[in-house]
Amino acid sequence: MSGTPSILHVDMDAFYASVEVRDLPELAGQPVAVGGEAERRGVIAAASYEARAFGVHSAMPTVTARRLCPNLVLLPPNFEKYTQVSRQIMSIFRSYTPVVEPLSLDEAFLDTSGCERLHGDAIEIGRAIRRDILRETGLVASIGVAPTKFLAKLASDLDKPDGFRVILEHQIRSVLDPLPVEKIFGVGRSTAKRLHSLGIRTIGELAGLERDDVVRRFGSSGAWIHDLAHGIDARRVNPRRPEKSRGMERTFAEDISDRDQLKRLLYEYCEEVAFDLRDRGLQGKTIAVKARTPSFKTITRSRTLDRHTNLGARIYATARELFDRVPGGPLRLLGVQVSGLEDVRTAHQGVLFDDGSAPLGGEGAASGDSPEKPGKERRLRRAMLGADRLRKKYGKRLVQPGSLVSDRDRT
Repeated sequence: MSGTPSILHVDMDAFYASVEVRDLPELAGQPVAVGGEAERRGVIAAASYEARAFGVHSAMPTVTARRLCPNLVLLPPNFEKYTQVSRQIMSIFRSYTPVVEPLSLDEAFLDTSGCERLHGDAIEIGRAIRRDILRETGLVASIGVAPTKFLAKLASDLDKPDGFRVILEHQIRSVLDPLPVEKIFGVGRSTAKRLHSLGIRTIGELAGLERDDVVRRFGSSGAWIHDLAHGIDARRVNPRRPEKSRGMERTFAEDISDRDQLKRLLYEYCEEVAFDLRDRGLQGKTIAVKARTPSFKTITRSRTLDRHTNLGARIYATARELFDRVPGGPLRLLGVQVSGLEDVRTAHQGVLFDDGSAPLGGEGAASGDSPEKPGKERRLRRAMLGADRLRKKYGKRLVQPGSLVSDRDRT
């Protein structure tokens, strides 16, 4: 492990809520949350620090948040806006180093090795990034600077909000030792409970155990958590970190039984996911449909195609067939996910004597998705990319499949 801190972890403070307060300054100082309404079975997506003081946090049902904080200002999420702000922030990161590993819209690792002559050391770069984010977006970030990813992420969390913490090599033990074992990445509730049963409650106590003993008790994860307890983390910042999946799901305000209505919603979700994939330069191969009944039973169905795709109609053709395998009855949630992702620039071996008769959508195409020749497929992709540019410039509702537009017009 290098003793020179060169890894940054940048985490935006209460990102969604902070963006909304920035745009509505009259809400400053008030408990603000972004999420769905309680009567629509909503869930909190983000909460300001004023709201967190009441115990409100992300993933909490809105009805619970309202009970904890009756004066909560609840705002609907605007993910298009958050994505635009995220792109601004990521652009700031890349102006200092090309080695950026986004973890989400509001969080990333950066490796500043080799950037010293241009921008100074990691500490200087961290402070400059923090200033740039505030100046260009009006938002506040917390930043950790350390020799490893684990320590950098830990550091960014120690002084939130608006924190800036540096962990040098000689400070590792003094920082880690008093912290609870739950601060170690990979120590969840179950592992923490087992450690507590052994009388191990702090990272320092875990670090004091023999490594072989921890491995014997916890297996391969024991080696991992023991290494982290010593600040050892060999993971590198990966700017090409592959995304595993993209999806969309919604919990309905009231249970829906009408299969045609559910299929229309599923079609809309498939189009949204496809747009997201194209926007990120990705395509996927495995389609999954998720449904949840009023009794909270979750049903999933999936299928892997022969070829990758990022076209909404192709995704929906398979999703529709998967949905037909979901038993009838009312649903409280419906969603679609595309996984097995790859970059659209990935090269594939073609078929030597392809006459264009083979379907381009795998199993979905073979049983409901119409076969298309490669030329037609390319034209369709070009048309969709042109439509995507219009959607990004003028809004997503400008260009929609006809059935979705007519559905909205009728409602």
